[in-house]
Amino acid sequence: MKRLLLCLGTAFLLSAFAPQSNPAIKAGEKLVYAGSYNMSGLMTQLAQVTMSTETVATSKNTYLHLSCELSTYSKWDSFFKIRDIYESYVNPTNLKPSLYKRSIDEGGYTKKEKYTFKGNTVNSTVKKRNRPETQKTFTIGGSTQDVISMLYKVRTLDFSKMKEGQTQSLMIVFDEKQVPVTLKYMGKETVNAGNLGQKPCYKISIGAKTDALRGKDKNLIWLTADAKKIPALLKFSIPVGTGQLVLTSATGI
Repeated sequence: MKRLLLCLGTAFLLSAFAPQSNPAIKAGEKLVYAGSYNMSGLMTQLAQVTMSTETVATSKNTYLHLSCELSTYSKWDSFFKIRDIYESYVNPTNLKPSLYKRSIDEGGYTKKEKYTFKGNTVNSTVKKRNRPETQKTFTIGGSTQDVISMLYKVRTLDFSKMKEGQTQSLMIVFDEKQVPVTLKYMGKETVNAGNLGQKPCYKISIGAKTDALRGKDKNLIWLTADAKKIPALLKFSIPVGTGQLVLTSATGI
């Protein structure tokens, strides 16, 4: 899931395109995906990924809570059980993160992370299995975001003026460091977008200076070519194999 979320997150740029006047992201949205992995040459559905948004108010601020949860289907739990939750609390207007949380349980391996954003500084707390909790402070760029807030930020950006083959370098924070990535726009294609039907989509290739992703133009994301830019399909290639996420249901959009 770590590599899958990195793949997802690198697809969502902040500075490459001009933002649209009105944010496309609102509270009450729910996107559900079927996650498949290539097993012995067959793409097999193993898990469900759910992305949702809600408004959270504190005594001082109001945030948009962005959540991404991954769970293997029960019939696969005995083989390799996964229960992962990624969360980001962002400014509802510009989607800049204030808090990022990650809790993973993958085949008995557990890890919890919390990142607090203050300007260009991030304070992180990490707890792995039974190891002592660690803390770290590191600096990020002004346009760097956590992986979940980047998933949503892209949908406020304008792809309509991009040319095929155009690339852009950018930065995302993951595992207590900044990861440089490159996006390449590959034009439009029509794909199945679950209950939304067949949709023309922007196709984007993802590259990163990391061993987490493999192959040229093998890590791809399709976003509906409309005001919402719903992620309809993702294909990824990682060191341990290939897989995909297919949108099955989009509500509250």
